[in-house]
Amino acid sequence: MLFEFRPQSALLLPFVVPGLVLAGHLLIRAIRTGTLADGLLGLLLLLNVLPVAQWMLGFAGWYDSHDHYSTLMFYVPWRPWLAWGPVFYLYFRSLTNQAFGLRRHWWHLAPWLVYVGAHVAMAVYDIAWGHKLLGQALPYHFGTKGRGAAFLDELNALNELIGYASMLGYGLATLRRYRRYRRYLDDHFSDTTRLRFRGLRDLLLAALLALLVWLGLVALDALVGPLGYGDSWYAYLANGVLIYYLSVIGLQANYAAIVPLRFEAESEAPSLLNRPPLTPVAAGDPPVEEIPFAMPAGSGINVLETRASATILAPELQPWREKLLRLMEEEQPWLEPELTLSELAHRLRTNTSLLSHVINTGCGQNFNDFVNSYRVAEAERKLQDPYLSHYSLVGIALECGFNSKSTFNRVFKKLTGRTPGEVSRLKS
Repeated sequence: MLFEFRPQSALLLPFVVPGLVLAGHLLIRAIRTGTLADGLLGLLLLLNVLPVAQWMLGFAGWYDSHDHYSTLMFYVPWRPWLAWGPVFYLYFRSLTNQAFGLRRHWWHLAPWLVYVGAHVAMAVYDIAWGHKLLGQALPYHFGTKGRGAAFLDELNALNELIGYASMLGYGLATLRRYRRYRRYLDDHFSDTTRLRFRGLRDLLLAALLALLVWLGLVALDALVGPLGYGDSWYAYLANGVLIYYLSVIGLQANYAAIVPLRFEAESEAPSLLNRPPLTPVAAGDPPVEEIPFAMPAGSGINVLETRASATILAPELQPWREKLLRLMEEEQPWLEPELTLSELAHRLRTNTSLLSHVINTGCGQNFNDFVNSYRVAEAERKLQDPYLSHYSLVGIALECGFNSKSTFNRVFKKLTGRTPGEVSRLKS
């Protein structure tokens, strides 16, 4: 196979080959396991590899070989701009909702599928029909390019214009969904660090910034004069770096998404008023008194004050609040690092919507802050206990239900206004 190892082609090769291998691996794994997120990540990688591969093969001599290599270059849909935004959007939705499927959402890819179909149709028209069957010579580029390929050149200009708008629109839509997703995490998980997918958000912001830079180059090309073929090489080198970035961030996100997530399913759930009757508090349960839970002296927050300022619950929901507070005090489920809203609802024999309403309205907190307030209270007590002075901050964090020191420091600072180290030094 023809491949000239020029500096430009050789420097792009290390991005194209690993990208193709990983994309193929993810697509095969998606077929075997039925995991949509793997398939969409593989497709997203392939979309990023295509334009880099075109530039790599171009500098490797494929356009100048004037044979079947050149012909191939004119009929491959190298420009994925119509697909990149929709695929990233669908990929994020598949990560945050394991019940998500393409059956009702395939239309997002329709413009790109039309674009790919046009390339296939023109290849059949020029090569299979005109050249092979009718024996007609290909009229352009030294007999390697047909009339259909000339039409594709015009189509590519329209593809880029609509594709840039599509990338911008889908990118902003994904960012809006990401903000709602963060609220969903705080309402359903006590440890949200692995599930925040900050890397994907940063990747999307980087892609949108790259889009603005690319539009600047297009404007510069139109205003100042045509940029040379080699002048655009640096943009494709940057796109190659994006392939590695996407590979690392995407694999991390796919691994974290093993935790069951039903973001959109929850947000589209019917309201409490439309739900079937709820399981009541057992008739034999004794009356429950207010649980006297407050942060230790000197703490930056007071949970009782927070809950006292919360909206008064409807009388039929008040027993659920009392039962919840008793469960948290007696069984201490907050010591479990992976505690979720659904697990706590199961222990109370109710559903997540009712429990979330009780916590948000009756306790004045989201689920994440509600659970972490117990953990922080216990951590502050241990930090001020002289008999536990030999404990490290990591040891205290793990004993209080936190998964890591970084999460412990962040949550402690958020709820108390001080770092664990500052509280620990107060006792000495």
